Amino acid sequence: MENYNFRKGLINGIITVLLIGLQPVISLSRPPIIDAFTFSTITALFMAIIFFPLFLIERFKLKNLVKTESNDRIRSLLSGWKQPRNIRLLVGIGIVFSIVPLLLIVGYDLAGAVNSSLALKSEVIIALLSGYIFLNEKRISKIQIFFCIILILGLFIAITQGFSELFEINIGVLIIVVAVIIFTITHAFTKSGFDRNEISPIQVVFIRNVLSGTILLFTYLVFFPLEGLVTVFKPEYLIYPFVMALDWGFSLLFWYRTLSYLQIGKAGVIMSLTPITSAIFSWIILGDEITYFHLIGITIVIVSIYMIVREKKNEKEIKSS
Repeated sequence: MENYNFRKGLINGIITVLLIGLQPVISLSRPPIIDAFTFSTITALFMAIIFFPLFLIERFKLKNLVKTESNDRIRSLLSGWKQPRNIRLLVGIGIVFSIVPLLLIVGYDLAGAVNSSLALKSEVIIALLSGYIFLNEKRISKIQIFFCIILILGLFIAITQGFSELFEINIGVLIIVVAVIIFTITHAFTKSGFDRNEISPIQVVFIRNVLSGTILLFTYLVFFPLEGLVTVFKPEYLIYPFVMALDWGFSLLFWYRTLSYLQIGKAGVIMSLTPITSAIFSWIILGDEITYFHLIGITIVIVSIYMIVREKKNEKEIKSS
């Protein structure tokens, strides 16, 4: 049975939106000496280090709960990752996310903060399709389809300045879209593990970054000189991948928590707010300008998300009555 709790999912989703909105800004703020591959490698390793104690604390709590409570769900969360299907899932996630962060950081560099956020919103459509194809989630209503289209329209108005820059999208946007397709489909399979209560968000974040960090580091040592990696091991440089690791790691944790409470399609709709947070953060931190078109697009996006989520809630109330 699906672990469904709209309020908890919404809260976790909003936190995720804020954290993801910062990621392009952090990436673009780093010094030029830190190239995309080095940045991706160190960030993944930092995420594994940060989540190692959280992983241990969670396992300690689960072991104590098993001693005091006879609960199948707790036992499943404690040892479910050992099942062959979950080992395959976790290894697949580790491989995929040794590629995705690199693609995203290269895309951020080429597309800029706000355009990167727009490209990330292709996740809304891909998430809805993934939920329907892989997780047997029900189709959205005509009203929801309509406001999904309006939502995308609002994003294009905001990012392309009233379509005046529509044909200026660069290769960075395409790279980000490819990354979105890869990680959204992977998230769909990850959610199936959450629904079975066999893996937890902390387990996934830690294990995936141990694997992806190891793969990235090994690849770096094979194809690049070690001096390039050693060069950035100074406090003034390491602070950037460390901050990105904190942001990215906890955004993953809250995103996976969102998936454990909500359908992937609905979670993807909530993530539509990230261009708004990216625009605000890039204005505050990078000094990017927010125009009238940004404000118009933001208004359209907020109204669209409200209508889509409201329609979902109405459907649930009708079924329960």
